[in-house]
Amino acid sequence: MNADYKSCLSALERCKEACNVCYHACLKKEKPMMMCIELDRECAEICSYAINAMERSSKFVHQILTLCVHICEMCGTECHAHDQQHCKDCAKACFTCAEECRLLLT
Repeated sequence: MNADYKSCLSALERCKEACNVCYHACLKKEKPMMMCIELDRECAEICSYAINAMERSSKFVHQILTLCVHICEMCGTECHAHDQQHCKDCAKACFTCAEECRLLLT
């Protein structure tokens, strides 16, 4: 595994966890926030996939991280629009993750 991945892997893990927390909290609301829930799932899944790809030194890391940036940005934007603290925490983790992934793409 590439040593340069350490910071990005950490951000991916934090983003995945924050998305999972937000996802489960949104499911408990009387009026579920469907877009937030859908993006939380997609984001957590792409973060998990990116972690796995980086750990096995996949030749597709660049493409996977490109998609991860896009999904993290979408999820962060959606979560940022909500007042719940778990959504705010998720948005912050998503935006940080997108930035860390972008650093590896340059």
